[in-house]
Amino acid sequence: MRIDILTIHPDLLFGPFSHSILKRAQAKGIAEIHIHNIRDFSTNKHKSVDDAPFGGGAGMVMMIEPVALCIEHLKAQRDYDEIIYMSPDGVLFDQKIANKLSLSKNILILCGHYKGIDERIREHFITMEISIGNYVLSGGELPAAVLTDAIIRLIPGVLNDETSALSDSFQDSLLAPPTYTRPADFRGIRVPDILLSGNPSEIDKWRHSESIKRTKARRPDLLGNSEE
Repeated sequence: MRIDILTIHPDLLFGPFSHSILKRAQAKGIAEIHIHNIRDFSTNKHKSVDDAPFGGGAGMVMMIEPVALCIEHLKAQRDYDEIIYMSPDGVLFDQKIANKLSLSKNILILCGHYKGIDERIREHFITMEISIGNYVLSGGELPAAVLTDAIIRLIPGVLNDETSALSDSFQDSLLAPPTYTRPADFRGIRVPDILLSGNPSEIDKWRHSESIKRTKARRPDLLGNSEE
């Protein structure tokens, strides 16, 4: 998979992609992450990418030309399954979307800034708008990093244990069950006996039961999408 990210603040993204699972995925050649500075496509001498909105109002708007030129430059080299704009008014990101996008070959992600981007970019270039929550951030870089992490970790070969991603929270519309590791007894606080029983079928039943219990307590809204 290849992910191209368009931003005016590339330095914000280098850190998240240089560690842990995302670093290993790139080192294995399973995923490519390319960060592009939109300012490189500005045609004015100051390399500015924003201007005041037509009709007045507070804030600045990212101009259509540098964004369009950057997208067109990349589209001339390959086809994209999705061209995604990270926006607070996009569809709310969830595990089902992550699963679907993980099957893609090429994805382009546009990070907005200021008061947003010229609407014509959204109308003529963007195929999907995604929000990571009902709140506003200073730009789309952190949401783009979240999206990238959630997608890439699902690609076969990225995680050392292929079944790990399948047991994550939200994969079956339930929260993940409690997990424990050594020591089995810490200051009198013991791990549930069932996990030490060596009985895989009973452990699976316990984990499913605990997932339902935890979801009911913390995220009952999810149970409408799950079989109990």
